[in-house]
Amino acid sequence: MILNQQTTLAWPYRTPGISDDLFERLPGIPLSKREVRLLILSALRLKADSVVWDIGAGTGTIPVELGLLCPQSRIIAVERDEEVAALIRRNCERFGVANVSVVEGSAPECLAQLTPAPDRICIEGGRPMQEILTQTWRYLTPGGRLVATASALETLYILSEGFAQLQVRNIEVVQGAVNRLETRGIHQTFAAVDPTFILSGEKLA
Repeated sequence: MILNQQTTLAWPYRTPGISDDLFERLPGIPLSKREVRLLILSALRLKADSVVWDIGAGTGTIPVELGLLCPQSRIIAVERDEEVAALIRRNCERFGVANVSVVEGSAPECLAQLTPAPDRICIEGGRPMQEILTQTWRYLTPGGRLVATASALETLYILSEGFAQLQVRNIEVVQGAVNRLETRGIHQTFAAVDPTFILSGEKLA
């Protein structure tokens, strides 16, 4: 991978885990925190030439990390809001990521237009969650992996039930417990990162 000057300045490392404050953000738009991001990347188990669909890409942290890790892969970031889709593009440009395509559309309606079929799917958000899960599973190639996140109990229940109905194999469920040292006034204290459940599994041939 040849890094351009912009990428070198933005994130001059070969390891994942870009600092949260390096991403451009919009008020109210979710961002997967660095530690959670690392767990998601691990669960995806990417190959060098994977095709990844990221549904509900938000700020674009996952597509950016994936693009830097596997520059020969193809990543399609789906986001229904035009302004947020533009934000993802800007964050890709900020880090010199060229293998991410941003699709403005609502899942699951827009999924039939996406090509090629994915061998990795990451669901970071969206409604109705049950339908998105079921429809994305249809497009996942045999042997592929599905990763979905839940920060609310209701979403965790829907995903758990959906994984069972779809007969997802080799299921793993992880909840990271992370605390960060922060300075508040004259004191240093540990603040908890919002806990997120990460569900992953495989679609057997």
